[in-house]
Amino acid sequence: MPMTVARTAESLALSRIATGGLRIPVGIVGTGCHVPSRVVPNAELVATLDTTDKWIRSRTGIGERRWLEDGRTTSDMCVAAAREALERSGRSAADLDAVIVATFTYDQPLPSTALIVKEALGATRAFPLDLSQAACAGGVYGMLTAAHLLQNDRIRNVLVIGAESLSRVTDPEDRSTRVFFGDAAGAVVMSRTEPGFGLLSWDLDASLSYAVEIPAGGASRPTTAETVAERGQFLKMDGRTVWTEATRRLPESILAALDQVGLRPGDVDHYMLHQANLNIVHEAMDALGVDRSRAGISVDRYGNTGAATVFTVLHQAMEAGRVAPGELVVISAIGAGFIWGTLCLRAG
Repeated sequence: MPMTVARTAESLALSRIATGGLRIPVGIVGTGCHVPSRVVPNAELVATLDTTDKWIRSRTGIGERRWLEDGRTTSDMCVAAAREALERSGRSAADLDAVIVATFTYDQPLPSTALIVKEALGATRAFPLDLSQAACAGGVYGMLTAAHLLQNDRIRNVLVIGAESLSRVTDPEDRSTRVFFGDAAGAVVMSRTEPGFGLLSWDLDASLSYAVEIPAGGASRPTTAETVAERGQFLKMDGRTVWTEATRRLPESILAALDQVGLRPGDVDHYMLHQANLNIVHEAMDALGVDRSRAGISVDRYGNTGAATVFTVLHQAMEAGRVAPGELVVISAIGAGFIWGTLCLRAG
């Protein structure tokens, strides 16, 4: 093989590694976030549930959360977060080629929540795509889906939104779920970037479990008077199993994604981890051997906001100017299923 051809092949191989194996390098060009105005402190929950502020803080790290106001729904939060992300990206709704919404608390089973958001934004030429059962991993799955859509020459800008109205699906009488969850939406605009920046690598995996589920309301157990009496329409969660899976899978996935590009946990400047529980975030960081200060935290103020959580900590860091060009960012989450994944990016 002629030397010039060999060098070209080598350069191409290195380029593929530097862009996560993608033909076209893509990254995040704008972020947005929306939380409801209604603040729900622990004291409000303690008044009706058999728990204490001390227990909630020690077990979850949560001091308050936000709950959606009456008359508003998931798509309303999506639109608000999307508008901020578009503004920060310098794009308009008319520039969008696709709108991805990750949520399991959609406005209603039909029509598409992504379509509702697309219409509200005026994204006239974008196609809507709903990711409805990736749960808390929805943000990671949505961004990776966008990265692959952007390999098409006709697609230049993709809006990805993670949002949940978890106050609507947690049982007001169940302290094991009610204290953990809040409502929020986060968004990113993804577009093309320079080689060596944007998405560098990723890792995805899953293992079937019913430890976190909504048992009724689907085809297996349609909603009936009996399922409502059993409160089967509400989220159920085995906290011990969640702890075991999350503290194992998050570090494993992060290490797998970093290994693909020859990086170590200490090389990463910012960790944007799923905000299920402050103790889980700390345990994951300790397992990686990295100082806890490198992990963004929003769970203390917002609770677990499902598919929105990774967007809330990402936007928080971007808005504060804490992420500098060239710095490495890891985004990792695990959701019901269990479904988990990690993205490794270099800020542009």
